Amino acid sequence: MKDVMTTVVKSALLRAGLMGLALLMTGCASGPAANRHDPLEPFNRGVFQFNDGLDRAVIKPVATAYRDVLPSPIRTGVGNFFNNLQDAWSFVNNALQLKAEYAGNSLVRFGVNSVFDLAGVLDIATEMQIERHTKDFGHTLGYWGISPGPYLVLPLLGPSTLRDTAGLVVDQQGNLLSGVAHIPTRNSATALKLVDRRAQLLQASAMLDQVALDPYTFTRDAFLQRRQSSIYDGNPPDEADEVPVITDNPAP
Repeated sequence: MKDVMTTVVKSALLRAGLMGLALLMTGCASGPAANRHDPLEPFNRGVFQFNDGLDRAVIKPVATAYRDVLPSPIRTGVGNFFNNLQDAWSFVNNALQLKAEYAGNSLVRFGVNSVFDLAGVLDIATEMQIERHTKDFGHTLGYWGISPGPYLVLPLLGPSTLRDTAGLVVDQQGNLLSGVAHIPTRNSATALKLVDRRAQLLQASAMLDQVALDPYTFTRDAFLQRRQSSIYDGNPPDEADEVPVITDNPAP
């Protein structure tokens, strides 16, 4: 099975590898202060600053208005709807990882919510105590032993790794929104999803501004630890140097 998975993702990894080579040419961090998980830190910090500026100028104000104008039940319904779409793709990835129970839960969640629950707006499956096991193709690549590669900060999309960036190519094909033929509807739904996700993170980002001396370092380390943990469903391999320890110390 591992050989099959490796063959399937070769083309996606090739695309991401070409991106990685281009980024490496941009400049790498070096010296004793360099983080081995983040050899592209100078480039990544530049993209992080760009994303942060765009967020403060446009995305955060829109998300704040969205949160303040729409009642909480409506926002919850919007989030449930997009989570239901993700459950369909999670079923595929849990199946690719041979996790029969998780795949079954994802399939039942999607079926129950889609048929009996206005496409998941009310999330009956959660009330029925059917667990959600969210997975994307980056998780699947990691599960089958593909190394994460260097940490990357993508324009607009934010924290990632070379492996997860390769996974995005496949994730896009599994995104049910991409199958909507009516372009204005598809674009509007995608924009609504992004705004809703950002609104859910408003409180977390406010706390980050208050407690993190170096938001870039804190965000990077938290992301890498969370991804590593989620690949193994909260039980990552006992390897002390697999991911960096979260720190709020500013970079030298």
